[in-house]
Amino acid sequence: MILRRLLCAAVPAGLALSIAAAPAPAATPTASSPGSAATDALPLGVATLPETRTSTTLARGVTLTRIVRGATPAAPEDIATTDEGPWVVNTLTIEPAAARGRLVATYGPDLARTESVSDLVGFTGGLIGTNASFFTFTASAQYPGDPVGLGVFEGTLLSEPTTDPAEEDVVFDGQSGRMVFGKVQWSGSAVDRRTGATVTINAVNHPPGATGETDWITPEFGARTPSGPGAEVVLDRRGCVVRTSWTTRGTALSAGQSAVQATGPEVTALQAVAGPTTCLTLRQSVEDAVGNRLPLTPKTYGVNGRYRLTEDGRVVAPVGTGSFFGRNPRTLMGRTAEGTIVLATIDGRMTSSVGTTIAETAAVARSLGLVDAVNLDGGGSTTMATAAGPVNTPSGSGNVQRPVGDALVWVPGR
Repeated sequence: MILRRLLCAAVPAGLALSIAAAPAPAATPTASSPGSAATDALPLGVATLPETRTSTTLARGVTLTRIVRGATPAAPEDIATTDEGPWVVNTLTIEPAAARGRLVATYGPDLARTESVSDLVGFTGGLIGTNASFFTFTASAQYPGDPVGLGVFEGTLLSEPTTDPAEEDVVFDGQSGRMVFGKVQWSGSAVDRRTGATVTINAVNHPPGATGETDWITPEFGARTPSGPGAEVVLDRRGCVVRTSWTTRGTALSAGQSAVQATGPEVTALQAVAGPTTCLTLRQSVEDAVGNRLPLTPKTYGVNGRYRLTEDGRVVAPVGTGSFFGRNPRTLMGRTAEGTIVLATIDGRMTSSVGTTIAETAAVARSLGLVDAVNLDGGGSTTMATAAGPVNTPSGSGNVQRPVGDALVWVPGR
């Protein structure tokens, strides 16, 4: 089961206050000299830009570093094109062998709703975190937190990967730090345990499409299942049918209950399998990009991104046009050759930090030593925060945090 402890932030008060009050923690900065060819300098803008780095140890094996490249605020009309910056990058490095704790992905009380990164850090009793996956987002959506792509939480797949070729996933062991990058492959079916009859499951925890789809809705989705025309079979905690509706969807679930919903021609297929005495099992196949089975344990988490940035030390980000490929705030996740996990945010759409293109983001990932890295949700979602507030500067109106679908959070402890 996903974490259900609504806790106050497990952050030492002094640390939380210093981060909230001063995004650049007090420490001795290091500067790359103008014109130097230091490999540590970010590959952004002209080579002569000044760059400072300020690092703070948050816990054993966990370090926060703020990088500021460029010193002159950009003119608003030049944000998309300037080679003078400035850029503000915050990196969180986690050394699994030294750190005492775990990296988790969490969605909060349920999948259907959204919460700020600060709230999600507090929800897990975490130290610090970033936003993670792409999600439905739109304010008019009935279920704005609904993940758009892979979501694995404490070893349970609660959202399947999409067929979008741009989706790139990260599956990781929160304790050891082992990470698998690439597009996860998934298939599912509901099986009658008595007869062996099956029906294909098209998705997990999403409202089924109107043209015909069968989806499994787990208890983690929310207190009510998605509503609309179609069929719904409600199951108890053993997977046995407790009630059916063949014309409409949407009902309150009791503790432990789940549901199977169908629309269009798939209603008939569900009726053929789900009788009044039927008990169903959800069977899923979860494999990596080359077809190897991905074992899911209670320490396994998975999030979705859009576009691989680096692979085996090579920049592999695609060339593209349009607003997504242009300069935006960015959040990325990756690992070094030594196994260090890095989460990073790049502020953008501001005169104080102009953001990065996909190509520039990949170059930053490589310069940070990330042999494998993925571009996570960005734009107004880009946030690094403690429970006390953001460490970076979100780009939304008033620089407030945008509620997001899930977050990556470092939780201290054994």
